[in-house]
Amino acid sequence: MPRRKQVPDADVLDLALGVLHTGGAQALTFAALAEVSGLAPATLVQRFGGKAELLHRVLMHAWDQLEWRTAELGEAAAPGPEGAVAFLVGLSAQYGGIDSYADALLVLREDLLDPESRRRGREWKEALARILDTCLEGPPGAGAVLATYWQGTLLWWSFDPALPVTEYVRRELTAFVTTVLRPA
Repeated sequence: MPRRKQVPDADVLDLALGVLHTGGAQALTFAALAEVSGLAPATLVQRFGGKAELLHRVLMHAWDQLEWRTAELGEAAAPGPEGAVAFLVGLSAQYGGIDSYADALLVLREDLLDPESRRRGREWKEALARILDTCLEGPPGAGAVLATYWQGTLLWWSFDPALPVTEYVRRELTAFVTTVLRPA
């Protein structure tokens, strides 16, 4: 009798997130997930329920990863504007190139449609602002301003990705903190 393949849920969710990134929600089917995981579609349905539950679990898994990475980088962030910039550059590294960034927008679309994802997004913004406020040691709210500027910087980079995202983000955020958030 052949051994049943054991794949932890977290590993299956990583694979499902890859499918979601490259093809969007319509590509995230049990057949597609079976193909990349080596598990039977029926097994996946037993473990994750219907497609809506699978999509929700994938989104929550992605948020878990992002929150973990944010906390990890936040704990290591150095004080001062340079530390704040380095923290955001570290978070930007996850995007890699323009294709990966564009694929991430497929996940963002699903996040915006999911109430729990929107809640976690609001909480993540607050966590970013706290970490950045600690680094900046500046006026209250400066961290939220820098986080907002960072998100805009990523979007502007995507229209002209001639530089690596981390290089572009470092350049733009450094200019921002030295001209706008400089100490009085």
